Amino acid sequence: MVSTVTASTDTTAAAAAMKKSLGMNKDDFMKLFIAQLQYQDPLKPQDPSAMLDQLSQLSLVEQSYNNSTALNNLLTAQNSSISLTALSFIGKDVKANGNIATFDGSSPSALEFSLPLPATSAQVSIKDGAGNTVKTATLGLTGTGNNSFSWDGRDNSGALLPAGAYRFAITATSATGSSLPATTYTTGRIDGVNLSGGTPQLSIGASFVSLSDVISVKGV
Repeated sequence: MVSTVTASTDTTAAAAAMKKSLGMNKDDFMKLFIAQLQYQDPLKPQDPSAMLDQLSQLSLVEQSYNNSTALNNLLTAQNSSISLTALSFIGKDVKANGNIATFDGSSPSALEFSLPLPATSAQVSIKDGAGNTVKTATLGLTGTGNNSFSWDGRDNSGALLPAGAYRFAITATSATGSSLPATTYTTGRIDGVNLSGGTPQLSIGASFVSLSDVISVKGV
């Protein structure tokens, strides 16, 4: 019974959208068709085949509107499902594509990255929200694959920086002296979800990561 009511509602909505766009729907056309037949000149009757051809074309247009309405409903349901999935991430630790380092004001922040080859030298550079470099550190020999640098939240002078979202970059050099591309990750525990945009944004303290950028999730 529910599906029948929903289908009827979708059809009504499609007909209303069609009338708003074209000025009439199939029902309006049928009324016009019948009125023309009633008041036609008996000596010069209307061509019924032409009228039926127009009605057929209008029916195809209405069917297109029905399909569009059904697709929009499906997308709405899918978005609701994605939102519920995002909410289930709260309280879990995630690893996502990105280069944000969230500092809570006291605990060290793990800056994770990966390298395609071993690096004979590597350096991490951390910038604040204004784009100013606040910390640089030499990592030395760094292996292939996943690596991590623990940042204590202090700048180059040793002063403790305020809590917030910072960005980091890795510069690495191979044994042959060539530059190595580093893939950086945003990590942390999800403490909230922003659903106002098209894609849910997961919050890690003062930073946000897109749900589509999440690589792995660990329960606590």
